[in-house]
Amino acid sequence: MIRLKIVIEELQPGEEEQIIIKCKNPTSDFLHIIKMLKYRDNVLTTYSNNEVHMLDFSEIFYIESVDSKTFVYCEKLVHESKYKLYELEEILAASSFLRVSKSVIINLKKIKILLPALSGRLEAVLRNGEKIPISRQYVSNLKKTLDLL
Repeated sequence: MIRLKIVIEELQPGEEEQIIIKCKNPTSDFLHIIKMLKYRDNVLTTYSNNEVHMLDFSEIFYIESVDSKTFVYCEKLVHESKYKLYELEEILAASSFLRVSKSVIINLKKIKILLPALSGRLEAVLRNGEKIPISRQYVSNLKKTLDLL
């Protein structure tokens, strides 16, 4: 359990808002708090056609890692992210996103239907018609998250 001393000070004229975190050894809990603060607006910076895009989390259907690159899929467009999949999993942890395979994170709010597949797997059909396979080792976590157990 982290014990934190929280100090809130009123800004002086001309000062800008800031958050200062002091710690001896930044634990994973501290790093998680920092990421939550950094992404509090639920916006992810991505790249497409030499342009920088600011995507709201709600625009994202799923994220996939292919050949050491991370792609962010929206309804019709595909963007690239500089983050690794595990980093995006941490950033999106407090949102409606869940890892469903070794290389895919899905936005649960974009699932239209779930279909059974071979060998205990599932297939998610998204609202844009895309079909995402859900690996067997992630099925129980998905069912638990969706309260299907």
